[in-house]
Amino acid sequence: MNKEISPIHSYFKLPNTVSLVAGSSEGETPLNAFDGALLNAGIGNVNLIRISSIMPPKAEIVPLPKLPMGALVPTAYGYIISETPGETISAAISIAIPKDEDLCGLIMEFEGVCGKKEAEEKVREMAKIGFEMRGWELKEIKSIAVEHTVEKLGCAFAAAALWYK
Repeated sequence: MNKEISPIHSYFKLPNTVSLVAGSSEGETPLNAFDGALLNAGIGNVNLIRISSIMPPKAEIVPLPKLPMGALVPTAYGYIISETPGETISAAISIAIPKDEDLCGLIMEFEGVCGKKEAEEKVREMAKIGFEMRGWELKEIKSIAVEHTVEKLGCAFAAAALWYK
């Protein structure tokens, strides 16, 4: 019996939603500060699988759904940890959405010693440049950023979490 083999993409389910989240926190250790920032962003009780910066075609940007504890969540993110009291740190994430719905979107992340506004401007500019590099028309850019003034040891975190509807 000779069965026709399905294309490989039929074996994989692509995430079809993306949620932009951001959070910050102080912590006793760098890892505790990072964990606190994840909790503050709403994704502290899942396993982040760090991905590069591609949003599947036709994925919808939605508020963060209730994710099952321990879920494996594909996530593009940026974060910064600082132990310099008084320093302002920021993290930002953007998603560039193409006019052509058959194309993928681009996710850009940034973290640095700067304010929220500067961080968000940088990720938005990187998204525009990514589309120019590809020769694609841009429909819109969505972004989110967070800033944190370090007390003792702080973390700023921003992410695009992909999920399934």
